[in-house]
Amino acid sequence: MVTAVLFGSFALFLLLSVPIGIALGLATLVTILYSGSLPVEFLAQGLVTSVDSFPLMAVPFFILAGEIMGKGGISERLFNVANKIVGNRSGGFAIATIVTCMFFAAVTGSAPATVAAIGGIMIPAMVRMGYDKTFATAVVCAAGSLGVIIPPSIPMVIYGVVGSGATIGDMFIAGIVPGILVGFGLMVYAYYHSKKHGYVGSGEPFTFKGLLVATWDAKWALAIPVIILGGIYGGIFTPTEASVVAVVVGLIAGLFLYKELKIRDLPKVMSDAALTTATVLIIVGTATAFGRLLTVEQIPNQVAAWILSISESPIIIILLITLLLLLVGCFMDTLAAIIILTPILLPIAVNLGYDPVHFGIIMIVNLAIGFITPPLGVNLFVGSGISGLSIESLSRAIIPFFFAMLITLLVIIFIPQLSLFLIR
Repeated sequence: MVTAVLFGSFALFLLLSVPIGIALGLATLVTILYSGSLPVEFLAQGLVTSVDSFPLMAVPFFILAGEIMGKGGISERLFNVANKIVGNRSGGFAIATIVTCMFFAAVTGSAPATVAAIGGIMIPAMVRMGYDKTFATAVVCAAGSLGVIIPPSIPMVIYGVVGSGATIGDMFIAGIVPGILVGFGLMVYAYYHSKKHGYVGSGEPFTFKGLLVATWDAKWALAIPVIILGGIYGGIFTPTEASVVAVVVGLIAGLFLYKELKIRDLPKVMSDAALTTATVLIIVGTATAFGRLLTVEQIPNQVAAWILSISESPIIIILLITLLLLLVGCFMDTLAAIIILTPILLPIAVNLGYDPVHFGIIMIVNLAIGFITPPLGVNLFVGSGISGLSIESLSRAIIPFFFAMLITLLVIIFIPQLSLFLIR
């Protein structure tokens, strides 16, 4: 009955359009009052202790780094590099947009931030090149999901904090190849669709000189992921310290090298980052309290026993877990889902023989697909705000990209070395 009260009240609050962070906290409070087995202070303690974490400090700094880089001229330069590489092909602007999102994902850890930073530039540019606006927006929304797959990634930080057996550094390294693979899957469909509808490239022939010029202009933007990942894997600094380094490098590039970020812009940049951080930390705090209540009530053990009772086949079980995560991604924020579901699903995956790092990548790619699936579909809302298109039209246009990501996810699930060969 406690389980029914907990999830029933949570579902009710979501139906009432209560923000997910508040809904998680209210559901936890209602269940505590109903069961009487825990003091009300349990919720308050969870809110405080969950964010009292050194690794978690990486989250606000990566968010701030993303805001700085989005407004500091970095996204335009990254697109110039991508366009020099693939822009002359059929659908070159669409493919270059995906490559740009991959580059931008490597300097920030947020899917919506990637859509906002790249979409504002690329959607109008693609429309001017003759692309259908709905397709152009769908490309950006889908590719924006790479923001949480390609490191550094905020969900990877959260998984590294709550998941046993997987460090944040290992998660960052393990996400490189799967992120590239997902990006390639999106490019394949973008090329097919563009070829079918006659969307041409930029018309500029590829030259090494042009690529070198664009690369040199974007050298500081391209250096950021090298500095972050190289520093972490080289033992120079921790992921948390790397997030601070990303902020410093972004400020230097935006203010003094590219000179597109002004001192007067910093208060707005910091206020936007603070608002996003506050939203994230509220979700982290209430989701942690929600997850701890699950543990106290032995709900994870019951769910694990139920899943294992369905089948003894590891393949069937991992596919059931994948289906569960895809459904959860439609309705729940990624960070909340990771905090709540990791303690339930990780022990099952480990018992099936899955490496904790590999399962973390599976989980994050699953939930990344949730950024483009309604009704939550955060990327769709950001893309809609940029393009002025309805969520309904974007939801239809995104379907082929959904299947491209799903196929890639299955490849990642069944070929573990794609995620592990760089760290094992």
